[in-house]
Amino acid sequence: MSILVGRDTRLIVQGITGREGEFHSRAMLEYGTPLVAGVTPGKGGQTAVDERVPVYDTVAEAVQATGANASCIFVPAAGAPDAILEAVGAGIATIFCITEGIPALDMIPVVEEVRRAGARLVGPNCPGATSPGRAKVGIIPASVHVEGRVGVVSRSGTLTYEAVQAMTDAGIGQSTCVGIGGDPIVGTTFTDVLELFGADDETDAIVLIGEIGGSAEEEAAAFAAEHLRGIPKAAFIAGRTAPEGRRMGHAGAIISGGRGTAASKVEALEAAGFLVAGSPTEIPTLLRQAGYGG
Repeated sequence: MSILVGRDTRLIVQGITGREGEFHSRAMLEYGTPLVAGVTPGKGGQTAVDERVPVYDTVAEAVQATGANASCIFVPAAGAPDAILEAVGAGIATIFCITEGIPALDMIPVVEEVRRAGARLVGPNCPGATSPGRAKVGIIPASVHVEGRVGVVSRSGTLTYEAVQAMTDAGIGQSTCVGIGGDPIVGTTFTDVLELFGADDETDAIVLIGEIGGSAEEEAAAFAAEHLRGIPKAAFIAGRTAPEGRRMGHAGAIISGGRGTAASKVEALEAAGFLVAGSPTEIPTLLRQAGYGG
C-alpha cells in the first residue's frame, strides 16, 4: 500500500505540451508511472512525449477516454486555478499542482471547492509525490528514492530531496514521499498527510520537514501527539536564523507577531515525540534513535 500515488494511479498531465510539462512527463513515464493522457486546449488529437501520450482538449475528454483518476498540473499561474477546477469537475480524485506564483486570494475559493467535491489537492507550488517502485507524480528526482517503510512529508522541495537522499544513503527506504508546497494556502496539510501515513500499513516511521511561518507544523504535532504515539518520528525545521517579519524562500515562510517561529515548532514537535534534527542529514540517525529498525 502507498498513499496518494501507487500502482492504481492513472495519471493525466495538464499542460503536457509545454516545456516543463513535457520534460517531467518523460521522467514520470521513465519511472513507470501510468501516464495515460495529456491535456492542452486546442491540441486535442495530437501526441506528446515522443508520441507516447495522447493529448486531449479537455480533462473530461481525457477521463472518458482513459479512466484517469489523478492529474498533475503544469499550467502557468494565470490559468492554474481554472485547471484545478476543471480537473475537479471532471471527477479527478487526486490533483497535484506544481505551478508556483498563484496568488493566495485566487487559491482560497479553489481549495474550498476541491474539499466540497471530495477531491484531494496537493499544492500548489509543490514537487508532487513519489511512492518508490510504484509511481512518481511531479518533479521529485527519481534517483533519490529507494523502496522502504518511512513516510516523508515536507513543505520544501529541495530539502525533501536532501533528506530523502540522506535516508537512501543510510539504507532507509521510503513508503511515500509527499511535498505539500510552501504557499500560505495549500490543499493538503501536514496533518492530512500524517493521518494518511497513520492509516498506511506499509509506513512504520515518519519524517516531517517544515519551516518557519504559519502554524501547520504545530497543528501536525498536536495530531501526532494524540494519534501517532509509538511510531518513530523525526523532523527538521528550516529557517532557524531568519529574522522576524522576513520571508525566507516560500511565500508561507514568514514569521509574524511571534507566531510561526522555529523555536515554537521545534518545541511542539519534540513534545509530540519527534526527534528534531539540526540538519536534514541527521534524520537517518534520529530515526534509528527513535526506534526505527527498517
